[in-house]
Amino acid sequence: MTRANLALIVLSVFLSASGQVVLKYGASGERIRAAVAAGGWAEAAFAMLTSPAVLLGLIIYGLSAVSWVVVLTKVDLSQAYAFVSLGFVLVFLSGWLVLREPFVPSRLIGTLVIAGGCYLISRA
Repeated sequence: MTRANLALIVLSVFLSASGQVVLKYGASGERIRAAVAAGGWAEAAFAMLTSPAVLLGLIIYGLSAVSWVVVLTKVDLSQAYAFVSLGFVLVFLSGWLVLREPFVPSRLIGTLVIAGGCYLISRA
């Protein structure tokens, strides 16, 4: 795999993970949580679609999808898709560092196993 293709894959995965973190931040807002708890789909959808953080997360996630399509024009799916697992690594770290989610040792071990697998696949 070329460095350029690897960089494009990492960019796509980074955008995907970043979009998820921003979506989580937006979904954690009181207005959205209250709308979802109330059970009305229309109210919840309106709260989500008028949340700047949710909209930003969707835009970032959309950019990741566009970059992923470019990846798929250049790299075998079976090789590229393994790198989607790097999203777990990025989300674990972002959840802990940015969202202040609890640090769980078993999650760290699983994350390291995933990172090791990605390294092995990148060498193929």
